Amino acid sequence: MNRLGKKANETLIEMALSADDDIAVLTKFKPSQSEGEECNGPETISTAGSEIPSSSEIDKRHQSKDSIFFRDGVRRIDFVLSYVDDLNKEWEKKLERRKEFESNLQKAGLELETEDKKESEDGKIFFVKIHAPWEVLITYAEVLNIKVPIRENDIPPMVENPLDCVLFPLRLPEKVMHPEPDYFTAPFSKDKQELYLINDESTFFSPSMRNRIVNYILTRCPYGTEEGKKKFGIKRLLNNGTYTAAYPLHDCQYWKKASDPNCDSERYTLYMEWARFLRFYKEQPLVLIRKYYGEKIGIYFAWLGFYTEMLFLAAVVGLICFLYGLFTMDENMSSKEICDPAIGGEIIMCPLCDRDCEYWRLNTTCESSQYSHLFDNVATLFFAIFMGIWVTLFLEFWKRRQARLKYEWDLVDFEEEQQQLQLRPEYEAKCTQKKKNPVTQEMEPYLPLTSQAVRFCISGATVLFWVSLIIASMIAVIVYRLAVYAAFASLMENTQTLQPISGVLTPQLATSVTASCLNFVIIMILNFFYERIAIWITDMEIPRTHMEYENRLTMKMFLFQFVNYYSSCFYVAFFKGKFVGYPGAYTYMFNRWRNEECDPAGCLIELTTQLTIVMAGKQIWGNIQEAIVPWICNWWGRRKARNNPENLYSRWEQDHDLQTFGALGLFYEYLEMVIQFGFITLFVASFPLAPLLALMNNILEIRVDSWKLTTQYRRPVAAKAHSIGVWQEILNGMAILSVVTNAFIVAFTSDMIPRLVYYYAYSENEDSPMSGYINNSLSVFLISDFPVRNEPKENPENFVICRYRDYRYPPDHEKKYLHTMQFWHILAAKLAFIIIMEHVVFIVKFFVAWMIPDVPADVKAKIKREKYLTQKILHEYELEKLKERLCQGDKRATEKEFIATEGRMELSRAM
Repeated sequence: MNRLGKKANETLIEMALSADDDIAVLTKFKPSQSEGEECNGPETISTAGSEIPSSSEIDKRHQSKDSIFFRDGVRRIDFVLSYVDDLNKEWEKKLERRKEFESNLQKAGLELETEDKKESEDGKIFFVKIHAPWEVLITYAEVLNIKVPIRENDIPPMVENPLDCVLFPLRLPEKVMHPEPDYFTAPFSKDKQELYLINDESTFFSPSMRNRIVNYILTRCPYGTEEGKKKFGIKRLLNNGTYTAAYPLHDCQYWKKASDPNCDSERYTLYMEWARFLRFYKEQPLVLIRKYYGEKIGIYFAWLGFYTEMLFLAAVVGLICFLYGLFTMDENMSSKEICDPAIGGEIIMCPLCDRDCEYWRLNTTCESSQYSHLFDNVATLFFAIFMGIWVTLFLEFWKRRQARLKYEWDLVDFEEEQQQLQLRPEYEAKCTQKKKNPVTQEMEPYLPLTSQAVRFCISGATVLFWVSLIIASMIAVIVYRLAVYAAFASLMENTQTLQPISGVLTPQLATSVTASCLNFVIIMILNFFYERIAIWITDMEIPRTHMEYENRLTMKMFLFQFVNYYSSCFYVAFFKGKFVGYPGAYTYMFNRWRNEECDPAGCLIELTTQLTIVMAGKQIWGNIQEAIVPWICNWWGRRKARNNPENLYSRWEQDHDLQTFGALGLFYEYLEMVIQFGFITLFVASFPLAPLLALMNNILEIRVDSWKLTTQYRRPVAAKAHSIGVWQEILNGMAILSVVTNAFIVAFTSDMIPRLVYYYAYSENEDSPMSGYINNSLSVFLISDFPVRNEPKENPENFVICRYRDYRYPPDHEKKYLHTMQFWHILAAKLAFIIIMEHVVFIVKFFVAWMIPDVPADVKAKIKREKYLTQKILHEYELEKLKERLCQGDKRATEKEFIATEGRMELSRAM
């Protein structure tokens, strides 16, 4: 079976490292064509080294245009390149690049077949179809350390879950969930092919493995030297317009099965069982997703599905807390007193703005105080503590789920670092200086320290500028709030048509809603520009490896998104209403705009409004971007081709007209979910329904992502990943920060601590301890003490005093307008609560994390069992080979090897 006698290291790796002997190495790999043979003209079909008949011997009319095979109907299309033969000034240079590149691909062992532009739907595009023969696949399978089956798994399945009967409606058919048997696997080796379960060479490597291997070759194949620098890689050729696209093919149309019986029609299965919204209640076919798209995409959907499952518990508890607030709304003593005409109706509040605003009665905020109780009640404290524990359970159980996937998907020994620490082609191209690698002792390019320092300074300054721009925009929104607050207050007091809704739509709420909408628009605009800036400055830094590139871009984008999305929520939660001053001595921003106050019932309802608008708006806008925009682009792009019959619209043309799922496609998906995770953890104490909104969005998100990936995008190149990467650390950091933010929200934003202090220390009514709280929480101000700048223009009812929200001595006290002792008691209670809550939650979090092992016990046992069996099979194989050698060659030498091998087997059994 081992039909290729070359070593694994004689591959395209040398093409990326050596400038002089590239062609020599490649030509050793594959027999060269005869002299004078044109290897890659527009209509050339390469069948070198193959016994398949040439295209001239095949009647093209008998082959379906929807086929995923070469014209011979045997060789599978593993990759497609497309280009337009435009006659501009760069035409000859592009032609030379293509000839050199395709020639080197052939020398690397790949087989090419070109479709002339006359065959394409628009008559302009050439398509180069690529097939990787068996020799190439086994060579690079060894290079990439791909694991393949050696024996069917004999470990008994897990004990059936007693809830399986209940969960049966959520299950998918077994053939969809597990399309093939489970095997023990081992890294592929060309010299030991007899070990592997190779029933059919054409199907032994799955299509995702095949396109991954071909992509590995494409990204490292040279195409010449320009300006004294060696050029290589399909990415550079795409960037300079030599090729217009490079992609693997979907295996069929998503709405019907392929007519070819050799095609598995996995895309159709994924669409029918996974990508349709009506299947939202069904589990995800993760094994099939991994098989079709690769582990990297599979792990994302596994994480998203697990996150959504865990959200169900948080959503139920949050809904119960919300219902508690709803059912106890009429029993809330604070809102009762505010709404009571004898109490709230007699309390005259100080004007909300300078000069133009009038005095107002407290009971005009009756409805808003009742709605505030929905979120500001004792259940808020319970839910904040619960979410601190929930987030720990989520992260710990995800580690266990991830460990199980690593075993099931053969990622236990996956050398991710070795795969991702390979130099980026852009790094090699831009770094002209070289130095010796202390590990490999080979010369490799490097970026001088001075150049790195300059690039980092520019990058840091750019990031700082954009973060400052966000803060400036937030300040602009605050100024808007302050400027329109007075206008809303005056408008609602003086406009008769607004009187019926003035109880619900208070000036504070009107300002908060409009400011939140304005803030959301600014967020979207800044996001649009910063995404491009972040990619530009990351490219400018010239990261050395793919891992470095992703990590740097991730941190830049997350830092920006964190400040962009959460800054307004932080303002409302921790700053609004905290630095107001008091009548006669108000504080002003820029000495012009008076700082806005909270509603008499507290600022929590405004934080809830801000959070709801930004979170819901982002989710709605995100789904529009993800679903509707690609659909419109695809519809517009193939508006002509959709009228053509199927036999004139080929599979490669259909996929060419789809959108590209770029290298950063998953990055944006993770970023969207992590930002949502921040909303439901950092500020969840203010909005218990946030997990429910997130749950509803994620149920839709899974189907939208699967639908667009299956129907609207080209098939992505398969890639491996054994975890969610740096996002895990970001989630851990946000989980810790969420404990702090929720403790501060309960302490400083809600009215819980002041109410508890009043209940236990200042209440004078034993029968109804909370009665009198509103009067106690409002201080008295003598109107005659107003300076001219603050005094209202009119006082038609000749009020003498007005009330304001604070704890200060009355005007007739010797400590006039200074903070009372109750203020300091409340402040001390708030600080004590923060310390106690943080310590309690952190202790529980760390205890839960310690109690839950990262790897389940049964997975550990399976990993050990697989390693033992793999070693045993390999040892037995070596023993059989030695026995054969004993019968043929040097008896003395092989006897020693035989004894050593047998001893190693005995030792392995003993261990």
